[in-house]
Amino acid sequence: MTKFKLTVLSLILFTSFNMNSQETEEKGTFTLSGSVDTYYSTNLSTSDIGTIGTLTDVPANGFGLGMANTVFSYEKGKTGVVADLAFGPRANAANSYDGAINQLYAYYNASDKVTFTLGQFNTFYGYEVISPTGNFNYSVSYLFNAGPFSHTGLKLDYAASEDLSFMLAVTNPHGLTTGSNFYGTIDNNGEETYYDYYQLGFQVGYKDQFFNLAYGADGFGSSDVLYLDYTGGFDLSDTFFFGINAAYSNSEDADSGYQGFALYLQNEFSDTFALGLRPEFFTLTSGAENQTISAFTLSGNTTLSESLKLITELRYDTSGDDIIFVGGKENATGLTIAAVYSF
Repeated sequence: MTKFKLTVLSLILFTSFNMNSQETEEKGTFTLSGSVDTYYSTNLSTSDIGTIGTLTDVPANGFGLGMANTVFSYEKGKTGVVADLAFGPRANAANSYDGAINQLYAYYNASDKVTFTLGQFNTFYGYEVISPTGNFNYSVSYLFNAGPFSHTGLKLDYAASEDLSFMLAVTNPHGLTTGSNFYGTIDNNGEETYYDYYQLGFQVGYKDQFFNLAYGADGFGSSDVLYLDYTGGFDLSDTFFFGINAAYSNSEDADSGYQGFALYLQNEFSDTFALGLRPEFFTLTSGAENQTISAFTLSGNTTLSESLKLITELRYDTSGDDIIFVGGKENATGLTIAAVYSF
């Protein structure tokens, strides 16, 4: 083979390799993940109310559906998008748009430390999350039900180091996913004035301990709601984990708020079985009268396969006050067996 032919062949191979490399770089990365959960639940103490805390818009005794969750994500270079869709009673109870949109946002990695996110994203606030794959217990706490579920707006995440992080957010009131965050007032002349309200969020995290703050409109008529939250945990041994969530909220406009804390005591007995206890103490506060409730949840997590786990849960709620959470009863005992499949 002549020197000229070798040069031409080398040029062709180099050009082909270079084009393939560029095509690979331009394609980006697409991932699909999600979960499906379903359960059987029964109230052992009374038949006229369903079991407590299953996070569903159709509380009842018997078999029930959680939600089907599919998360589509695409990343290319410094940018990416996430479309997190959820359908079912659990999604309906936690999200607007009948639960169809759990999260929908775009992000830009300005550097290794700074990320901007715009759209609807799950809250940075609290210990538990909407998807049961992220929780040890299947039922949710009163603190989770009381706090924000999701936010729509802009946030900035800054990773100062491996241990220290900060987050700032400007969002709609957390009860609103659209821009209709206007509050109207009528003056003495009968004229209506509208004000545009937002919610501000802040988080500082250090070694998996997080302090969260949110202030502003809540989308339900109050414009001065303050939320404070601490979420953290510690590995006390190779198998035992101790977690905590403490929160406080108050609004002068509404003359109401809440406060409380929950502990998460979890021990791994084997690779396939773990047992956890969640004691919680929760108080609804108001200028008229406070109402307090306690809940104790014992959950066993059994891993049936890499994707499927079974959660068997016994929960006891008690209160001396007439609180709607337990249907006006002083106590309620529920048994839940849930199957959670993730992919």
